[in-house]
Amino acid sequence: MKKHLIIIVTLLGFKLYSQNDLKGRVLTKDGSETIPLIGANVFWLNTEIGTITDEEGKFSIPFLGSEEKLILSYIGYKSDTLSLKENKLVVRFLKESDFESLDEVTVTQRRKAIQKSYLEAQNIINVNSEELLKAACCNLSESFETNPSIDVNFSDALTGTKQIRMLGLTSPYLLISEENIPMVRGASQAYGLSFTPGTWIESIQITKGTGSVVNGYESIAGQINTEIKKPFSDVPLFFNLFTSNMGRQETNIQGNWKIRDKWSSGLFIHGNQRTKEMDGNGDSFLDAPLAKQVNILNRWQYTNANKGWVGFGSFRLMQDEKTLGSLGFNPEEDRNNDTFWGSQIDTNRIDTSLKIGYVFPELSYKSFGFQSAFSNHDQEAYYGFRIYNINQQSFYSSLLYNSIIGNTKNKFKIGINFSYDRYLETVDSFYFNRSDRSVGSFFEYTYDSLENFNLVTGIRLDSHNRLGTFITPRLHFRYVPKENTIFRLSAGSGRKAANIFAENQSLFGTNRQINILDNGGSIYGLNPEKAWNYGLSIRQIFNVFDKSGDLTIDYYVTNFIDQVVIDWETEGQISFYNLNGPSRANSFQLSLDYNPSEFLNLRFAYKNYDVKTSYNSGFLQRPLQAQNRFFANLGWESRRNNNQAQWRWDLTFHALGKQRLVSTIRDLEGSYAPAYGLWNTQLTRAFTDKLEIYGGVENMGNYKQLNPIIGIDDPYGINFDSAQVYAPIFGRMIYFGLRWNL
Repeated sequence: MKKHLIIIVTLLGFKLYSQNDLKGRVLTKDGSETIPLIGANVFWLNTEIGTITDEEGKFSIPFLGSEEKLILSYIGYKSDTLSLKENKLVVRFLKESDFESLDEVTVTQRRKAIQKSYLEAQNIINVNSEELLKAACCNLSESFETNPSIDVNFSDALTGTKQIRMLGLTSPYLLISEENIPMVRGASQAYGLSFTPGTWIESIQITKGTGSVVNGYESIAGQINTEIKKPFSDVPLFFNLFTSNMGRQETNIQGNWKIRDKWSSGLFIHGNQRTKEMDGNGDSFLDAPLAKQVNILNRWQYTNANKGWVGFGSFRLMQDEKTLGSLGFNPEEDRNNDTFWGSQIDTNRIDTSLKIGYVFPELSYKSFGFQSAFSNHDQEAYYGFRIYNINQQSFYSSLLYNSIIGNTKNKFKIGINFSYDRYLETVDSFYFNRSDRSVGSFFEYTYDSLENFNLVTGIRLDSHNRLGTFITPRLHFRYVPKENTIFRLSAGSGRKAANIFAENQSLFGTNRQINILDNGGSIYGLNPEKAWNYGLSIRQIFNVFDKSGDLTIDYYVTNFIDQVVIDWETEGQISFYNLNGPSRANSFQLSLDYNPSEFLNLRFAYKNYDVKTSYNSGFLQRPLQAQNRFFANLGWESRRNNNQAQWRWDLTFHALGKQRLVSTIRDLEGSYAPAYGLWNTQLTRAFTDKLEIYGGVENMGNYKQLNPIIGIDDPYGINFDSAQVYAPIFGRMIYFGLRWNL
């Protein structure tokens, strides 16, 4: 469910009206009080056309005619299916799931788990919590296995960490936010995706290309925004248990309470551990680290819809410990000797945030939002005799105002934000300390013809103590030449400071010499990164044999004006230097979604990447980047019976083409990793709408990279390298779990 209340940056959009739009409200009753349902899903059955309700429960959606059925849904409430004879105002009251269904309610279909945007100018993909149940989604890094827009790879052969890519670029070039507050950046870049448990996630919004100027200047390839479940709308109590043959166990307990009429609170507790030593390839090194994590989140929500106020407060504590390296490594005895090669990575993190939003009761197109967040991320780590410690303290604040110019065809957002980051780093015997401060203002204008044309254009002005003063323009355009055909164009720039060690922690699992080719820049002696991104998307919605589907073509180009090049090309060395020549990432994706029946969904995608950079040794394809990828997913579910019992089954296939390898003692210059494919599957049995069990297999074919660690016979020698990974390290994983809500 895309975010209700999210006050901040996407704040409370007022839905546009036209004579062909169906308008209405979605409400509920709490005793004698009428409460609007904020963020309720409103969509036409078997189509991609949908919207969400605003802070007054209002919606506006194109009227498709009397033959179509309109679905109203909200988490924790009975869905409503309407057959409308004419275009007139709709006012519906939804009841909580525990109540008897209204006579006129017939639940025929839930909203698609992955919903592509139809009305927005930006290329946005909405992923709801149902999609996250289709795989072993234990944390955010594992939430994209069934989504073709995101590529998932392992970063090295030691930590078991998954790295994501979009449009051919790694996660540092994405803005990864939590409820539109920057979250995975800086010190958390390497492992931060694993710090958000999957059961906490309500929905994910994936934006391809440069996003809105409202969200900052750092987004180059896109944005991934995660919405966390809200105390007001989430179930009162939820349990999740997970175990696998790899020795991994997880427990999640989530509770939500209504404190007063307008106050709700939630407490989320997550714990996971891996206690079993696994060495499936027989190289005497752990395939995955021994680990444990404790993660606690407390949320508070205030909602006063009658007066237009909504607010959230959150506090989170997280502790994560990893032990990796040789079998039998004992940190207390073996850390300071060369008998065993071992590593420990201990992370402690605190996050707090406050968000306040206000919608003018008589002018629902006018609103403002305020948000602020503070985090302290402290990581201490050693890898053999190498040391990498980092502490980052961050503060972020933003103020946003929404209104119109003359009429609702012309809307604007204006605001300011401030960010502060303090970094304290230890790299072996060297210390790197710095503080980054930036103040920015932005203006974004939206024009909607109310028929077939949208334009969103924005500009930012930022002043940064290291990046200087600069302007960031962004443009998004949508055109519908005929029904069910959508064209989108986007263009914009982005820039960022490269945190070369935090973003590339896999280098510490090697004994390569680190070289920084200082050119007098303000960050490690290097200049900041800057790029332009351009995108074209064409989408055709169709019906074949009276069943819906869509075909989408995406083509994006990212051209770097300046970039910090990460050069692994020389044996025994890793070098960081500023770009001297061209660097590009071209991404092509062809995707097909089709529903041959009400209970069967098919997804296919082909992706081609042309990612090349100017290295000191030449203009080369980026190493460990598959130029060709293929994706397929089959999802089936049975019809629910009177007790809401159901079977669900998913099968996913990933095929990766060959990948260029850098020159090492294992791989000769010009070598390529072989192409391979991976199969994943999961079967779920829901006994009621409150209790279900699930089991699955990842990497069904047990495909593993041979000899993933280079120089393993001499782990303290110059050739030791665990970062040249192109395929899974551990083989077939079998898992089981249980979900129970009250």
